[in-house]
Amino acid sequence: MESERQAMAEKNMATAENVQVASMPVARDLSIADLGQALAAGWRDFRAQPAYGLFFSAIFLGAGWFLFLVLKDRASLAWLIPTSAGFPILAPFAAAGLYEVSRRLETGEPLSWRPVLGAVRGRGDDQLPVLGVLAFVFFAFWVIIAHTIFGVFMGPSGFGGDPLSVLASQQGLIMLAVGSAVGAVLAFTFFAMTVVSMPMLVDREVDFVSAIIVSFRVVRANLFTMLVWAAFVAVALFAAMVPLLLGLLVVLPLLGHATWHLYRRATIASA
Repeated sequence: MESERQAMAEKNMATAENVQVASMPVARDLSIADLGQALAAGWRDFRAQPAYGLFFSAIFLGAGWFLFLVLKDRASLAWLIPTSAGFPILAPFAAAGLYEVSRRLETGEPLSWRPVLGAVRGRGDDQLPVLGVLAFVFFAFWVIIAHTIFGVFMGPSGFGGDPLSVLASQQGLIMLAVGSAVGAVLAFTFFAMTVVSMPMLVDREVDFVSAIIVSFRVVRANLFTMLVWAAFVAVALFAAMVPLLLGLLVVLPLLGHATWHLYRRATIASA
């Protein structure tokens, strides 16, 4: 009976803490200068500990190569295009270990592979893996929607045709425009969900719902700046994917470390 009361008390305390985190004050004055400072700090972290960044980005790069090899056949064009476009959605989860590296560099804690690799579990409460699963579900949802858009505009002929002629046709251009618009909305929604919540789950013992609420609040309070940041992240990731994804070896660690510093800037008042 005593153990049940203790468990109930701990549960109530955790619930109260999550409510407090969800309503925590957030910065409302993020500027473009803050984005530049976050990038500069991220670059310093990458240069200070490049092995971790190269390790995680190499894994992400390998996953991208695997997807390409599976879908490279022309018959899979309708799957290859949306998969390539949506692949960056998974980048925040791939950078979880980089948030821990930046956190330890900031606090002066010793760095080693065990805690950095363990960061994919968040604070040990499995909240970050749940958000990671949500990222994969979101990715799969986007691929299915994009595949449907491809089928609606291109019809059966588009699935086996020459890629360049298919995309350069009038229907292909309309399909790309509609798909890009839908993809941009979905991508920004996911960005708003994770830009603060991912590093927060590495930094704090909090449930993923509360972390997502804080993330949305930061984006809403600094909409223009976060739109600029989202656009920069998207352009940087897609540019990094052009040379056989090799640019991700530098871009992913840079953005991962920078995201940590932006998270700290957005929530530092309540840290």
